[in-house]
Amino acid sequence: MKFDLAINGETRQVDVPEDMPLLWVLRDVVGLTGTKFGCGIAQCGACTVHLDGEPIRSCVTAVSEVGTGAITTIEAVGETDVGRKVQAAWLDLEVVQCGYCQSGQIMSASALLKATPEPTDADIDAAMSGNICRCGTYPRIRAAIKSAAKA
Repeated sequence: MKFDLAINGETRQVDVPEDMPLLWVLRDVVGLTGTKFGCGIAQCGACTVHLDGEPIRSCVTAVSEVGTGAITTIEAVGETDVGRKVQAAWLDLEVVQCGYCQSGQIMSASALLKATPEPTDADIDAAMSGNICRCGTYPRIRAAIKSAAKA
């Protein structure tokens, strides 16, 4: 089935099964490999992208569910003011250890700061609770979010 998807400001036409997860459309069909596969059941957050500015788990979102929504991936989040600040804070505070989960972490953090420019610790905990970091960089993630909020 053919779908016209708005991905990172461009319209991309894909011909895929309607139940194909958005994650595989982005990675295998469109070639945007920054979004990662983690668990496949929306529990780890590695596959987080934005749909109309809201974080979603692309591993469990069928391409047919996207409709006319605007998809933003890690490849383009830095084109937004908030995304730039989050990415800069991640680098400044050396958040990344292995890095596998970080695209999902950055996408969730960017959505949080767009919705809540001055988040409390409780806001950060709630927004980031669906993102797992096996390396345990949670203190650096929290510090980077706070730093980006002040920037």
